[in-house]
Amino acid sequence: MPSRQQNSQTATLELLKKINPFHLLDDLTLAKVAQHTDLDFYTKGSYVFRQGDLSRQILFIIAAGTAEVTVLDEHDRETVAGLRQEGEFFGETVFLSDEPYPGSARALTDLTCLIVPHGVFETVLGRQADFLAQFNRLLTDRMRSLYQSLVAEPRDGTVAQEQPMRKRVSYLMSKPALTAFPREDVAELAGRMAACNVSSLVVVDEDNRPLGLVTEKDLVGKVLAIRNLPKNLTAADIMNSNIFTVEPASFYFEALLSMVRNKVKHLVVASGGRLEGIVTIRDLITSRSMGNLSIVNSIEAQNSIEGLAKASGEIDRVLRALVIEKAVSKDILQIITELFDRLTSKVIQTCEQEMVKEGHGPPPVNYSWITMGSSGRQEQFIKTDQDNGIIYENVPDDKKERVAKYFLQLGEKVAEGLYRCGFAKCEGNVMASNPQWCRSFNDWRDAINKWVEVLNPENIRMMTIFLDFRHLYGKKSLCDLLRNYVIRKFQKSDTALQSLVMDDLEYRVPLGFFKQIVTEKSKEHRNMVNLKTAACVHLVDCLRAFSLREGIVETNTLKRLELLAKKKSFSADDAEALTSAYETLMMFRIRQNLLQIDKGNEPDNYITPDDLNKKEKAALREAFLAVERLQILTGQAFFSSEA
Repeated sequence: MPSRQQNSQTATLELLKKINPFHLLDDLTLAKVAQHTDLDFYTKGSYVFRQGDLSRQILFIIAAGTAEVTVLDEHDRETVAGLRQEGEFFGETVFLSDEPYPGSARALTDLTCLIVPHGVFETVLGRQADFLAQFNRLLTDRMRSLYQSLVAEPRDGTVAQEQPMRKRVSYLMSKPALTAFPREDVAELAGRMAACNVSSLVVVDEDNRPLGLVTEKDLVGKVLAIRNLPKNLTAADIMNSNIFTVEPASFYFEALLSMVRNKVKHLVVASGGRLEGIVTIRDLITSRSMGNLSIVNSIEAQNSIEGLAKASGEIDRVLRALVIEKAVSKDILQIITELFDRLTSKVIQTCEQEMVKEGHGPPPVNYSWITMGSSGRQEQFIKTDQDNGIIYENVPDDKKERVAKYFLQLGEKVAEGLYRCGFAKCEGNVMASNPQWCRSFNDWRDAINKWVEVLNPENIRMMTIFLDFRHLYGKKSLCDLLRNYVIRKFQKSDTALQSLVMDDLEYRVPLGFFKQIVTEKSKEHRNMVNLKTAACVHLVDCLRAFSLREGIVETNTLKRLELLAKKKSFSADDAEALTSAYETLMMFRIRQNLLQIDKGNEPDNYITPDDLNKKEKAALREAFLAVERLQILTGQAFFSSEA
């Protein structure tokens, strides 16, 4: 006759078979889990654990009933953070550590829980790949929700306002758009625009498909400014057929990015190829409280470094407004990078003109201005130190000295211009004013060959600086060709890739034995952690190494991760966890840097975990855990016998 204990294990086994992800385990493994699993009962209204209690290092799985997870705020007010129902688990945030519970769990009804100690994960479940993948997916979903709630909730306790950055274009656009047919007379177009007080109209065919755009600028430049004006000019004669379109369901920030990137003031809104409306830069400015988005026009209107320096200050206000309006970190980085790119391009153009005025002439050959570091990865959100260079076309030996001198002088001018616009000069002199970072295409190839073949610490440092290079201005094909050369070189050299990986793995994510965040002990930064060096740099380094091995040309960290997931370098679960980690870390870095600026301090990436609320601290810890796993996966991928 079965004993009471055997009956209990049988009941536990049957329950586990119904619960995700334990249902993925075979009967033998389930039986081992059941041996170490108990059942606990809680009456309605009783607490399973309270916020601040030390972790029992247990995973609670609900067999019957409902539990509510609550959190006490700074004023000891309890709010419900979530519900857990039959088949769901809770207590996962600290079940592998002895840290205090960040919230409380209370039985909303009579509650029966399976009690799984963390030791079971180490001794029984550690090698169950399908189980762990699904378990990680569930944890990732929790982490994603946590990150999204952090973005949505203001820290000061005020009610979150509508998020303008998440408004749809359909809400912003002018509808219906003023239209014309290709054969309509220009005079009729001008009269219609004046009568309707609009700055543009869309030229469409009989099926209402947009063919082009006519603006006030077209009327002035292509009609009024022309002497001996041809008779019977039509819309087709003066329209700009190179139009940029956006879907009605697109977000505000996507429309803004398109305008900034393509240097236009009008976007045609179309769905299924048919005209829906039009959205202008003025629509974006007036639709939100972000302030003076006319910076897009202001930068282009400047013709001196002094003017650009004044215009650059507006970008800082845009950043602050984006944070206030709860834009997510990915969107913030995209928009600010585009604005910095536009500012830098205008500085380069201005310096080229100065070179001509001073008698040096235009550039003697084509060149690509490249940007590196956070700017190269399109992750720059404040004006950091400059990291830039020049790749110019090869020239005969008798012209090398003159051409090199020209581009070094141009590099010096641009570096000084960027400095006056708020970008500090690089202390390590990684700038186009340095011959080491201003070379012909062949000289760049020679330098790369040396770095890869002589793997000393200095050359590895050079590679980590250089390898996120991105074209910003000039002849893009020079940058693209060099990028392809770099990838081929690294794909042929396992040793070079391993050296890059070893350089990163030498330093680990600062997590303690119980997976708590380990802070610094130095007097200056006691109880603080540097988010950039502690976690973000590992994300960048590891994903860069994988991207080089897989031949990925993208330099942006999230885009690299997306492409690596498609190539199955990472599971969907790991990719999702790393994406959430990246967004969480960048969100904290942006906030912290703005806070330092507000205090009149130099911006940095240090944060004090104990200053965070419970939800923020949990999100930060989960981000560190995800990056720690990335380092483990990287070591396995590049140093295992199968790599």
